Amino acid sequence: MSSAPFTYEPVGATRDDPTFCPPGFHPMLVRTRLGEGREVFQRAAEAVLTWEMHRALGVGIDATADRAAPGVDVTVTLAGVIKAPCRIIWTAEEPRRAGWAYGTLEGHPECGEEAFVVDRTGDGTVWLTVAAFSRAAKWYARAGGPATRGLQHAYARRCGTVLRKLCADLSEA
Repeated sequence: MSSAPFTYEPVGATRDDPTFCPPGFHPMLVRTRLGEGREVFQRAAEAVLTWEMHRALGVGIDATADRAAPGVDVTVTLAGVIKAPCRIIWTAEEPRRAGWAYGTLEGHPECGEEAFVVDRTGDGTVWLTVAAFSRAAKWYARAGGPATRGLQHAYARRCGTVLRKLCADLSEA
């Protein structure tokens, strides 16, 4: 675990309000239906909490632990070139809600927070919500402007697609 400071405030804001976005940041909220039932929820939760979903996306994950937990440092590598250092801020492992959020550290192309949460609603439907607020931190992220945000949204949608495939054939009839 490093002691590097986060590159933004307010740290932890996605925990209680996934729609929160501080001034000067760009919000993102992408929700994907994964299926139905307890087995889908359990499978999806485990895939999110153990980095399996991210690895299945094809991104590199270098984490200081095998499971998400507050204080775990994670470096996400995109296209084998872009390194994005983060630290887990909070986790949730509840009967109907599981996931985590990380905040950016120095060297990340963006500045902000992103959460990956699986929840099972009252009717048994299982959802992945990817919520974030961010702004460019590196010159190439600033130069990309709206295209950079478009890539972030595409990444969030891809998380849902990949996680739905990881949970295929588990929905209760």
